[in-house]
Amino acid sequence: MISLCAGQGRDIIGVLAEHPRRDDVTARLVELDPRNVAVARELAQQHGLEGVAVVAGDAAQTDQYASLAPADLVVACGIFGNITDADIERTIEFATQLCAHGGTVVWTRGRWEPDLVPQIGAWFAERGFEEVWISAPHLSFGVGAHRFAGTPAPLETGATIFTFIGHDALFGRSG
Repeated sequence: MISLCAGQGRDIIGVLAEHPRRDDVTARLVELDPRNVAVARELAQQHGLEGVAVVAGDAAQTDQYASLAPADLVVACGIFGNITDADIERTIEFATQLCAHGGTVVWTRGRWEPDLVPQIGAWFAERGFEEVWISAPHLSFGVGAHRFAGTPAPLETGATIFTFIGHDALFGRSG
């Protein structure tokens, strides 16, 4: 399992802590903010999740995932609202290297105008992913899951997947 921009790891650790196959999981959570890394490491330790490695580093760098790609689960939550549309498409392209055949990518994106969620689904489909589920259009957020039906490409080492800009900077809002 790979989690890009994992934050405090709550997307993964909370579920994994109670899962019956928790000890079968090997996960790499990559996060740049040292405060979030410390919280995620503490949570993983509290729950005895020995297979969860929390890495302090740039989640946009492919080398962070070399030991686990391709993975059965790739989590890209909180990223697509903080990078350009071109980088969203680029991240989806890299998902064909990060995700194993039959593996799933779970992602999120706010549904502000213009709503990019349908296009994100189309970009996944163009790259051999089958839609498992996308949240309803009337909600203010988009959550999607796509299963990879293709053959994973070898992971390109030394590459940058995206540039994290931040929602406010990206959309010209001051904080």
